[in-house]
Amino acid sequence: MMHKSNKRPAISGLSNERALDLIGQLVDQALDEGNIDLISYALSIADELEARGLQALDLALLDYFRANAWACRGQQRLGNSATVWDFEQPEVGQQVFLLRRAMNSPGFDAMDAIRRCQILTNLANQLNTLGRFVEARAYWSTALVIDPNFWMARANRGRGLMYYANALYDPGHEAAFALSAYSDLINAVELIAKFPYLGDFQLASVFSRSAEQISNHYDIEAIRHEYKSDDWDMGSVPIERAYRSWCLDNVLFLNPLNDLEASSIAARDVMTLPNFITANGEPPIVVGMFNELKQGFVSARWMLWEGMQVDEPHLSDREVLIYSTFDYSVYGLAIEKVKVAFRMAYSTLDKIAYFLNHYLALGIPEKRVSFRTIWRDKDNGPVRDYFAKSENWPFRGLFWLSKDLFEEDMRDSTEPDSRALADLRNHLEHKYVKVHDMVMPTRSATDPFYDTLAHVISRSDLERRTLRLIQLVRSALIYLSLGMHREEQARGKGKEGLIAPMSLYPLSDKLRY
Repeated sequence: MMHKSNKRPAISGLSNERALDLIGQLVDQALDEGNIDLISYALSIADELEARGLQALDLALLDYFRANAWACRGQQRLGNSATVWDFEQPEVGQQVFLLRRAMNSPGFDAMDAIRRCQILTNLANQLNTLGRFVEARAYWSTALVIDPNFWMARANRGRGLMYYANALYDPGHEAAFALSAYSDLINAVELIAKFPYLGDFQLASVFSRSAEQISNHYDIEAIRHEYKSDDWDMGSVPIERAYRSWCLDNVLFLNPLNDLEASSIAARDVMTLPNFITANGEPPIVVGMFNELKQGFVSARWMLWEGMQVDEPHLSDREVLIYSTFDYSVYGLAIEKVKVAFRMAYSTLDKIAYFLNHYLALGIPEKRVSFRTIWRDKDNGPVRDYFAKSENWPFRGLFWLSKDLFEEDMRDSTEPDSRALADLRNHLEHKYVKVHDMVMPTRSATDPFYDTLAHVISRSDLERRTLRLIQLVRSALIYLSLGMHREEQARGKGKEGLIAPMSLYPLSDKLRY
């Protein structure tokens, strides 16, 4: 640890490696002391070092140190409890930006396993803070694939799962999450004793208390005895079983349990809306709206899977005259199914905004409602008061998901696929997309077969991006449902009156076509 001094150390004359070490030490010292001035200095010399021109590995490490510096700034601002629930969290946003850039850097794979786990765990922690708890769980789990002993990821995943559990409206799901959270925390404490050097070992008492709080609130042994995750039907025919297994493996079921495991108990789309209160005589409009959102999602998911399975022409493609353009472009029903899946999934986001505008009575003119515009009165204005004052964690997750897709500074740098998803959607809806069976080499305008109008994409990239989009839409639908649950809890506080229940019944599969 460095000692306090009025003289700030400089990096001039230091090698890149020693300069990186110095920046890391300065950030650690600033975190320990809560020294914002030292953080500003560390960030300034980080910029100076980057200007030298660094290798990919050093750049990724520098971004990790910068993210830690922004964490210190965030701790100072969030010391004021009034700012904790702000939808805009600039310091957290900077950490997400820097950690994603480090994770997506060519230098990330060259890092040692512990550093990669630290980056993934910190990224998950910040996404969880922002309300994107579905994506956070995935990053914690990825860190544990790299190193199952990395207890910081396991402990933070356990605590994150408990926050997720508290947001759920289904008590059975909540119990399953509590069991998983408890197991993670207990396992993390055991690992700390074996591998104390993998983090701040003094946190063992914090994690033990968290596990104890869970066991005091839930009968863990009873849940463990009653919870049977693998005794559920996966379908009567091979194609259905294959489809459900694919959905489980890619975490695509509208079922929070799919965020815990890829077991048969999660292989059904049981998530719907929570209980809610409406005025007397008001029809169940929001139920009908969510029905459409859900049906559109599961249909898009099926079309993607079906389009990915086919490697031969469909009968509808026979004797359809299409000319070769000498660039390995491919056509057929399977390709079109993937395109339709993409378009359907993307349109769901605007329909979520339409849902929110009605449910929250925001009063936005219908033609101005979109997933990009729902959050603010003006493009560059502050977040709408309704959201800003809501203290609604899942709705904040929806807000930050929208930033990835629609705000230029976010989508360009923090999520590599974000701009690609937006550009692909624009071309699919309004322009021209050409799909190739292989990745094409870079071609120039002097090439007689160079297509100057097409948005060119390989079939594998089209399928991968559609899968990624459908995963994002699944997250959005979960945030929508659980955000509504939080909203209903807030609306019910302190209110009295007569409530008459209205029961709705599941629609029989026989009545669906």
